Amino acid sequence: MMKLLNKKINLEKQIGNTAKIFGENYEIKIIYKKINNPELNLNGKIIEINLPHKYKRNGNINILKLALEKMYDEIARIEIENIMEETRVMLKGLAPDNYIIKRIPNKLAKTLLKDKTIVINPEIVKYNKEVLRYVVLYEFCHLKYKTNTKKFWQMIEEHMPFYEEYEYITEVA
Repeated sequence: MMKLLNKKINLEKQIGNTAKIFGENYEIKIIYKKINNPELNLNGKIIEINLPHKYKRNGNINILKLALEKMYDEIARIEIENIMEETRVMLKGLAPDNYIIKRIPNKLAKTLLKDKTIVINPEIVKYNKEVLRYVVLYEFCHLKYKTNTKKFWQMIEEHMPFYEEYEYITEVA
């Protein structure tokens, strides 16, 4: 029993016992069940990661990390699509030809000007939704202005007057 407890404590040190979704902490609860494949459920403010009993001995940190990444991918897929559409309407039809949800090292998003494609890191769903809205607006503005000119920042400020609150967060990310 002590060995299993130590494995659980070690797992918590490696992945933490909380995860952020839209700026709020959710408790991570690992449950071993008689199932074949890992499952993840959001239950209130708890992320339940259900693992097959065979993983008890392994302490598979990679499985847990993968489950959390898939959760972020799915949340991002739904939320980014909605915010992309909101932003397109707000900017009266200005929109990329495409957008991709993909992990980007040290960035929350980037615009591929040649392809008119916006790439958004799914890890962005760790921040509150206003940060997500700011990042999407910022990348949309790059479709019109390739560099951060005075007109670029005026466009952002016109649609998000308090953008400076979110700009700092995205620089730190």
